[in-house]
This record gives sequence, C-alpha cells and structure tokens, in this order.
Amino acid sequence: MIRGITFVSLALVVVLLQVMPVNATMALTSVSYTPNPPLVISSQQHVTARYYLGPSGSTTFIPGHQLQMQTELVNARWNIQVLLNGRNAAQQSASGSTAFVNGALLSYSPENDVSLEVTIDGIVPRTQGGQVMVLQVKEIDNAGSVVPGSEITISQPVAGEPATTLKTTFPPPTPAPVPTSPTKSVGFPATLGIFAISLVFLLLFRGGR
Repeated sequence: MIRGITFVSLALVVVLLQVMPVNATMALTSVSYTPNPPLVISSQQHVTARYYLGPSGSTTFIPGHQLQMQTELVNARWNIQVLLNGRNAAQQSASGSTAFVNGALLSYSPENDVSLEVTIDGIVPRTQGGQVMVLQVKEIDNAGSVVPGSEITISQPVAGEPATTLKTTFPPPTPAPVPTSPTKSVGFPATLGIFAISLVFLLLFRGGR
C-alpha cells in the first residue's frame, strides 16, 4: 500500500514538473551606442541592445508573461524587433519611458533560435548620480510581479553639458552727437534801436527850429 502511494506521488511530481512553466532564460548579447559613451547631457542618444532567449521548458518564453522595458532617456522612441532563426518576425514600436512586449510574440518551440533587438532614441537627462539608466528589461508574470532574477539593466556614465557656441557681446552703440546751430552774434535789442532812431529825429527837429 505504501509503495503504491509512493509511486502515485512520484508520478504526480513528474507530471507537475512537466506542466509547471519554467522562466525564460534571457541574456544580453550585445549593445551599441551612437555617439559612444560617456553620454552628454541634453544631447540625442541612440542605443541598440540585443538579447537571446534560451529555451526553457517546452517554449522559448511563457505566453502568459511579458517583458517590461524602461529607460531614463527623455522623449524616448522604441523599435522592438523579434528575430526568429535570424529572420525578422514580430515588430512593434512605442514611445515614452516604458514599453511592453507580449510573451506570445516571444513564445516558440525550443528548437527555434529566438532573439530580441531593442532600439531606443532619446535625449540624455540631467542626473545627480553621474549615470543614466539607458535600458532595463524585466520579465513580468501572470500576477504582474517581477520574475526573480530576470532583471537586466544597462547604465552609462554622463560626461556633462554639451559644448555651446560662444557669443561675443558688444557694447551698445554710442548715440550720434546732435549737431548744434552756429553761434549767433548778439545784436542790439529791437526796442533799443527804435529808441535811438527816435532820439535822432528829435534832435534834428529841434535843431531845425
């Protein structure tokens, strides 16, 4: 009786192991930058990363799971390409700091070679830590939790501000001098002239008498 129960229990364990999903084996195989690091604050940055999805269990990825991708690059634009046996398969694009990939796009039979190419274009932000998280990938399970050991993070140091064009500052132009009219000689007042003429006529009149 005990042997029968033990045999049944062992058979159940084997069945459970075959049915229970196994987390995908994901590895970063290459990453490239344009321009090359260190990153420069406020400049445009292009990043391409490729990942390999190794067979785990009966598929290359659990269909009910998904990949969550994040970046600290500002105004990020994503292009995500699934490669099946070296050829383009599924493709999707996104914008913003976060992008998701449905597990169904990554799930194939284990004899296939599946990889993922992720391209990001964005602007390098200001940072206090001296580094920018360029790309982080996590596997999310059916319950919305991060699968332990699935996180892959790529970070790069920041060099500083971009070079700016020097501007020469000139002093404001000096106002042109206002032309002045020639100095006029001061003549006799008109009333004094009239008085002098009247005096002359008066003297002549008296002398005539």
